Amino acid sequence: MAQRRSSAFPGGRIRYGMVGGGQGAFIGAVHRLAARMDDHYELVAGALSSDKARALASAAELRLSPERSYASYREMAAAEAKREDGIEAVSIVTPTDLHAPIATAFLEAGIHVICDKPLTRTVAEARDLVRLTRKTGKIFALTHNYKGYPMVRQARAMIAAGEIGAIRVVQVEYAQDWLTEPIEKRGDKQALWRLDPKKSGAGGALGDIGTHAYNLACFVTGLKVNAVLADLTAFVKGRKLDDNDNILLRFKGGAKGMMWASQVAPGNENGLQLRVYGTTGGLHWRQEEPNLLRFARFGETPRLITRGGPDADSEAARVTRVPAGHPEGYLEGFANLYTEIARAILAARPGGTADASILFPTVGDGLAGMEFIEAAVASSKAGSTWVKL
Repeated sequence: MAQRRSSAFPGGRIRYGMVGGGQGAFIGAVHRLAARMDDHYELVAGALSSDKARALASAAELRLSPERSYASYREMAAAEAKREDGIEAVSIVTPTDLHAPIATAFLEAGIHVICDKPLTRTVAEARDLVRLTRKTGKIFALTHNYKGYPMVRQARAMIAAGEIGAIRVVQVEYAQDWLTEPIEKRGDKQALWRLDPKKSGAGGALGDIGTHAYNLACFVTGLKVNAVLADLTAFVKGRKLDDNDNILLRFKGGAKGMMWASQVAPGNENGLQLRVYGTTGGLHWRQEEPNLLRFARFGETPRLITRGGPDADSEAARVTRVPAGHPEGYLEGFANLYTEIARAILAARPGGTADASILFPTVGDGLAGMEFIEAAVASSKAGSTWVKL
């Protein structure tokens, strides 16, 4: 049964702004669609491009008032904080190197932050944001959108309930092929910044998709990694950052894991998948078939649990939108996160009520991802040795 959603709540829709995401930016459009899907948000302001003309043109396309189309994020944070109808939250969809300064400006202005991943370029920047978030008391959400998929929630709930026993093995991978050739040398905008350590930090594929895989594995299993052994490679000649990663994981409690992240694997588009094996059973989920979860008890015939089907539990049902058989995927998972964040923002309004069921990635998850990147890079540089987180 799909959950009921309503756009009517005390105080009206959440007024939000966006930094980045102007003309030609893929991820900005995804964030706007996700925010709009459940009618909880209204986009009212933006610093959509560092180029003033492009920012104004982008704002016009999105029907934003010219007076609320800003030339810089600093100008936007200061101006919106002074308005009675100013934004309550900002969505940051820029290259990674700008995440920390933008988030800092809006947190200091008293505005909630929704930030694309990875959180920052460095662990030091991430720790500063954790401290500032605590100091300001504002909400800081990180869009690891795969946490919003119903069957991911289903797998997490089943593991927590002991359905597969004590976890022994965790295998996670994210395989793509879009960087198989040196498209950055042809000026591809998306490749250029992702492969520039000044903009992306120390991780290439590791930061772009490896953090998704790492976050998913920890979220579903409930386990924490305490050491990594990494072999990071740039197969394409001349690349400064990795495009293929093989990483062994040691989890607290004794479970062992493996992670493969690659953007040079021909035939793969967005091949994120997770396998978890315990003492009594196993689970397998694939992002490209997100409505199915394979469940096998030891000694029994494996079966498929479907999103919206009779075996789906309440955790999956809570983020399910349409009946079984109607596909849900990337945009809906993203929208589920935005709705969870909306519920947290509403709870933070005067007179709001806390809701323990709200679940979304936080600035703390972002810090964990940065610590993972730092440890993996250190391990690979040391000749693939074990490094503790």
